[in-house]
Parts: sequence; C-alpha cells; structure tokens
Amino acid sequence: MTAAHDYSEGIDPERALKYVIQHFLGDRTEIVEGVVSHVTPSWDHENAAEEIRDQIRPRVKELDCVTGSGNLDLPDSPNWYVPDLAVAPKELAKGGGALVPYQTLLIVEITSQSNAETNRVVKRKRYAEYGAPLYLLVDRTDKTVTLFAGPGRLGYTKVDGPHPFGTAVRLPEPFGIDLDTSGL
Repeated sequence: MTAAHDYSEGIDPERALKYVIQHFLGDRTEIVEGVVSHVTPSWDHENAAEEIRDQIRPRVKELDCVTGSGNLDLPDSPNWYVPDLAVAPKELAKGGGALVPYQTLLIVEITSQSNAETNRVVKRKRYAEYGAPLYLLVDRTDKTVTLFAGPGRLGYTKVDGPHPFGTAVRLPEPFGIDLDTSGL
C-alpha cells in the first residue's frame, strides 16, 4: 500500500507549477519570470526556425545531437522555457525530460510581437545565467540576427551582431558553419 504524501512541510510552489506545466498545460507552455503563457507561433515564425534547422542539420547529425523545441528547466527560478529551437546531445535527449540550458549546444529564439522584449532581455539574461553556450536571437521585428556566447552570471561576454537579415552569421565550434540569414 502506498502512503499518502506528507504535506506537513508544505508544498514547493516552483515544483508544483512546473509539474502542472509538464503534465496538464501542453507542450508549448512556458513560465517566464513566474508568468504562465501558451506559445502559438505563426507560420512565418515556424519558417524562420525551419530555415535555421535545415542549415544546421548536417552538422548536428555529425555531432550526434538532435534539434527540437524541448522543455528547458531553470532550477531554483520561476522559469520553464520552450525555445524555438535547441540543439542537444542525443544521449541527453533520448528518454530524458527537461534539460537545463547548459546541457545544450545552441538555443535559438525567434521574436514575435508578443514576446520580442522577453527574448531580447529576459531570456538572454537567463540563458547566460544557466550556461547556454550559444544563444541565437532572430529578431523579426528589427530584421536582425545576433549571436551571444561566453555565458556567465552577469550575461554573455561575447556579442556578434546585430546583423541585418541577409548577412552570413558564423556559428562557432562545435558547429563551425556560416548561417545564411537571407531566408529569415
């Protein structure tokens, strides 16, 4: 017989909220600084993600990684992200749950009118804080692409851009490829 949960020490609100997100609210639900939102990207938005995915796919396979928009947990914070695109080692993705940003090789966020400032400021700060090695911001409002690298607690130390759409943007190692941004 299974014993009932002992609630005498209370409930961890972060854990409870993240459980609800994972099990009841669907695949495209995020928590950004404690605010729950359901993400519904437009086809134009999806096209931008597909343009990037198609270009990096050969190198991703060579690295034995996968691309997707799987859940990213930011432990000890009121954040649970669903990036537009992330690259993660296959060994971590297969059979795994949420990853932490430092476990990825690249995270891509593509702005929409409703989330542009979140992607430009909040997520950039959090991804750096949680060690995402590369953060590519595709800003559809400004029609620019910016690559952030060198994560740390105070933010990214290296910024390449913003570059206008149409400019080739170099994704450093382990990718070592130039990203054609003309189709974004």
